Amino acid sequence: MYAQLIDDTKGITLVSASTLSEDVQKELGNGDHTRTDESKIVGAVLARRALEKGIKKVSFDRGGYLYHGRVRALADAAREGGLEF
Repeated sequence: MYAQLIDDTKGITLVSASTLSEDVQKELGNGDHTRTDESKIVGAVLARRALEKGIKKVSFDRGGYLYHGRVRALADAAREGGLEF
């Protein structure tokens, strides 16, 4: 799972997080987890990184994916982490 916050006017990535990120890997640990669990952690890490940079309001573009399962888990975790969209 990969998520990023992009400034469309400048065409640059402001913040990103993925299941390959060090922060996410630490939170996942070595235990059993589902891909939905991974998505929740990616959303939480993305929100934390965004808030550290002073970003609070975002627009959520799911890239054509249906809003359920892992996409919903990521969005819910990002909202719980403090992002508004």
